[in-house]
Amino acid sequence: MHLSSAKAVVTGGASGLGLATARRVLAAGGQVVMLDINDENGAQSAGELGERAHYINANVASEESVRAAIQAANEIMNGITLVVNCAGIATAGRALGREGPWPTENFDRVIQVNLVGTFNVTKEAAAVMQLNGPNEDGERGVVVSTASIAAFEGQIGQAAYSASKGGVVGMMLPLAREFAQFGIRVNTIAPGIFMTPMMAGMPDEVQESLGKQVPFPPRLGRPDEYADAVAFIYGNPMVNGETIRVDGAIRMQPK
Repeated sequence: MHLSSAKAVVTGGASGLGLATARRVLAAGGQVVMLDINDENGAQSAGELGERAHYINANVASEESVRAAIQAANEIMNGITLVVNCAGIATAGRALGREGPWPTENFDRVIQVNLVGTFNVTKEAAAVMQLNGPNEDGERGVVVSTASIAAFEGQIGQAAYSASKGGVVGMMLPLAREFAQFGIRVNTIAPGIFMTPMMAGMPDEVQESLGKQVPFPPRLGRPDEYADAVAFIYGNPMVNGETIRVDGAIRMQPK
């Protein structure tokens, strides 16, 4: 499948990796519905991106909110062929901190948004995708979820984040196997250290220091490079049940 005819739902679409993905789809000629909870950014981004871009407020951690948003997106675009899960939070904390054990409610929140949220969007979108007419390969849709290199080399303080992203990687293959009967592929991208709004808020010296830890190229990843990976996955029908690291060969140290 080619992005020129894509009908994409992108979570976390109001900024960062999600917004870059939306731009990539639109540049190719496709349609995009961006899901996010930041109404100001979402409405502004959709307005700037033109008539083939739309914004819907959706809390990925809420099954009800996701179901309503996916149905609305389906109506807007008359179908869904691609879903890209970029919504996530990166709350960090030591399990045994100076103020005692980390509250489990903080851990649970990260799991609910990053892992359960990805599942909510994936299964609701797949329910719509399975109704698409197949292309010559029998393909009806593609799911791309966002994990992280923290799924494999989580640092101290990232227990919740790593668990959530490890879960995203772990559920990919069983979903890819299940959805094979419908012609729906499921893949995951594990980005390294990327220039996102969260990273942009850090001091320049911190950004530079992190960038130098990347073997090559020795810099932070650009959101459009993530979007390039999405485009590659969407266009290659043999890429299925796979996690692709996009990280410049970095392997994170304990801290």
